[in-house]
Amino acid sequence: MKRIRRKQGRKTGFTLLECMVAMAILSFGILSLVSVFSQGLTNSFQSQIQFIAQQKAREAMETIFTARDTKVLSWAQIANVSQGGVFMDGARPLCDPGPDGLYGTADDNCNNPDTVVTGPGPDRIFGTADDQSFTLNPWMTRTITFTPDSAVVNLNHITVTVSWIYQGKNGSVSVTSYISNYS
Repeated sequence: MKRIRRKQGRKTGFTLLECMVAMAILSFGILSLVSVFSQGLTNSFQSQIQFIAQQKAREAMETIFTARDTKVLSWAQIANVSQGGVFMDGARPLCDPGPDGLYGTADDNCNNPDTVVTGPGPDRIFGTADDQSFTLNPWMTRTITFTPDSAVVNLNHITVTVSWIYQGKNGSVSVTSYISNYS
């Protein structure tokens, strides 16, 4: 009868060095996923701010067209102060539009700054006194600029730019349109 010989060698398995290399690779992968996740959260928040800025620029643009259509302002008044109009030059804080209902004019009430409602309060009903909101001042400003068209009489180019500095990040959104003397 034949004898079966067993190989006497070392047992196979992972060495401590191989385990450490595998852990380092796994840690690197997880940390890079965490970085991607945090960058995604930052971009998501920045897009929310960009959306708010875009809506605030459109809101100001809409009040200008409404003032023209309802004859609240004459054509000569629909210009910057430096051009003889009622709209302030330069960047202005986002405030309550004041008695005239127009953003960017001298009667804006900055004692009542512009806010954004972010959610309902404890009663879970929007539009009540306990709603959660945050103020857009002083980190968001609006600039309204009128430029007369050189080729067409009674036509102005309007640019409303909302700029912000939030958590060390700068940004701006501009909305442009043309407005004529005729509604």
